[in-house]
Parts: sequence; structure tokens; C-alpha cells
Amino acid sequence: MRSPRSRRVAAAAAAVPAATMVTVLTNSPPAAAHGSMSDPPSRVYVCKNEGPESPDSAACKAAVAVAGTQAFYDWNEVSLLEAGGRHREIIPDGQLCSAGRAKYRGLDLQRTDWPAKRVSPGTFTLTYHATAPHSNSNFEFYITRAGWAPSMPLRWSDLVHLRTFVNQNPTTFTQWTINLPQRTGRHLLYSIWQRVVGSAEAFYTCSDVDFGGGTTTPPPTSPPTPPPTSPPPTSPPPTTPPPTTPPPTTPPSGGTWAAGTAYSVGATVSYNGISYVCLQAHTAIAGWEPPNTPALWRTA
Repeated sequence: MRSPRSRRVAAAAAAVPAATMVTVLTNSPPAAAHGSMSDPPSRVYVCKNEGPESPDSAACKAAVAVAGTQAFYDWNEVSLLEAGGRHREIIPDGQLCSAGRAKYRGLDLQRTDWPAKRVSPGTFTLTYHATAPHSNSNFEFYITRAGWAPSMPLRWSDLVHLRTFVNQNPTTFTQWTINLPQRTGRHLLYSIWQRVVGSAEAFYTCSDVDFGGGTTTPPPTSPPTPPPTSPPPTSPPPTTPPPTTPPPTTPPSGGTWAAGTAYSVGATVSYNGISYVCLQAHTAIAGWEPPNTPALWRTA
């Protein structure tokens, strides 16, 4: 028969693993939250689904050419760890889709051919794909202003607030219903997922949508030549031809490359003593220097 002392020792020994387990569970860090808009799909979600190594669309091919494939394997991390609601303070104009991160700078390309979901004004249901949902989060949704075009850089002043949902507990696929205003042509839906409890991390998405009804500029036509008011003389007097002048020389259209400058196709710039020719119209941002963006520039 076991003595009272031996029973107390055995009970204490049995309690050690349980206490250790409680300590491990208590000290485990919370799961990181990650995700992106899946409907309408964000730019990073579109390129992820097309396949980072061989995307289908010209826009995704250009985005991969600018920043590589890794951004689209890490499609659910377009985020800033210490945002804490300071989005407009820490993300520069022109870099909203990338959250100001060079890794995702391909998402900021100003193109008119990003794959876009067809939408209409009125009630619309959004779907967000969270690979690591986190409770107590706020979700903000915006749309670009009337008159904005995808060939323009996206600035904070271009966004019109639609709806904010606070204290949300997202699941893997979470839906919200918003109202889309009257718009025509292509626009962007922009979202901010701000974690509130346990982290200041925020996630950002740009989703291209098309309301249709956009107008296109017809090609110019030559006006008809008016009929002469009087018959031309049968024997025109001799005229002295004007002096021949050499054609004007066209100066370089870009000067020295500089962030914040809008460049058109064919513009030439110099950078570190080397001349480059613009391949795609865009507004330059830091990180898009000509040697770093072969999709945008080639050597002259």
C-alpha cells in the first residue's frame, strides 16, 4: 500500500506536463492574417490565378516583367505590418495598389487592359478570400471618382468612400453587400483590411471593374476640300520657291529620369549617363528606374 507521501509526489509529477502544456498554449503567437479580394478579383489575385510563371493577360505579363514572379506566389501579403490606420500617411500617391512596396510595384502599372469584372450601378456583393482570418477587423471599401481612368496614377484623392464594416470576424470567404454609384467605363474598387486586436497590420487590394458605356475617341478624319471659287489660271505666273530650311531637330522628350514624371511611349530619358526609350505610358515612381523596369524602358 502506497504511503500518503508517495501519493503526493506522484500527483505532483503528473501535474507537470499539464502545466507545461498550458504554458505552451498561452505563449503561442496568434495566427497571421492574410488575404485579398477574390470577387471582383484583385490584380494580384488575377495574376496568381493566371499563373506567375506564364500569365495569360498582357497586364499580368507586364507586372511580372516589372517585379518578378514572387509577388504573385505571395498574393495574400500585399500588406504593411505597422499601418495602424495611417494608410494615407505611409502609402504615397501612385503606389496604392502595391501598398508602397517595391515587391508589388507591378500592381501599380497604369494600363487600360487589366482584366476587369463587368458590373452595374446598384447593389453589389463583394467576396474576400482570407487564408488566415483574424477576428475584430475593420474593412473599408472605396471606388474611383467619376472621370478617373486606368491610364492615370491612383491617388488617395481619387477614392470615393463606399462603406466601412467594423468589428468583423471574417471566415475563409466573407461577403459584404455595398451599393455601386453611377459610373461609366473602367474603374477600381479599393479595399483596406485593418486588423484591430493583436496587430496593426493592414492589407490592401485593387480590383478592376468595368461599368461599360465608356466612349472611345474616333480616329480623326480629313475635312473635305472645298471647291475652288474661281477656275485656276491657265498660265500661272512663275513663282520663286521658298528657301529650303533644314527640318527641326527634336530635343529629348524626357530629360533626366525623375520619379513623379508622366512619360509617354517613345519618350527618351537619361539615367546614370545612359539613354532610354519609354515602351509603355506611365507615371514614374521610386523603384521604377529604367534599369529596373525592362517592361517600361529599353536602352536607346
